[in-house]
Amino acid sequence: MGLFTKDIKTMNELFVHQLQDIYYAEQQLVKALQTMAGKATDKQLKEGFLSHLDETRTHVQRLEQVFQMCGLKVKAVDCPAIDGIIEEADEVAGEVADKAVLDAALINAGQAAEHYEIARYGTLITWARQLGRTDIASILQKTLDEEKTADKKLTSLAEGKINLRAAS
Repeated sequence: MGLFTKDIKTMNELFVHQLQDIYYAEQQLVKALQTMAGKATDKQLKEGFLSHLDETRTHVQRLEQVFQMCGLKVKAVDCPAIDGIIEEADEVAGEVADKAVLDAALINAGQAAEHYEIARYGTLITWARQLGRTDIASILQKTLDEEKTADKKLTSLAEGKINLRAAS
């Protein structure tokens, strides 16, 4: 399906498609966070990735709950955006020899993924409310709040020490 095709006819169909998209993204991020934690050299950064990995597994479970609440089969659709973010992170991380710079690059990659998720969850919450599903919106809100917190933690690590270390 391409952008602006006639495949999606209703707001509910659009909601379901984006739900499938973020479900795929979360599954890919479970794998990526394991890799990122393995590459991180800063102890707090490594712990942050591992902590968010646990949260991301919970995000997958919440999405599965939302599918069930909608009476839908749990299904993922390819998400080229998250695939691109992860691919770019792999490429950049593979090109960085300095460990301090690598940690800065990993934070950048992590925040790119977080910002994508924040945008998707924000939209899904709005659509769920507009579709009369405040119950689903409240479940998705928990995940959005956790994604925003993860982003703030990455910013704090970057600004607090990792970027300074990488720049010196």
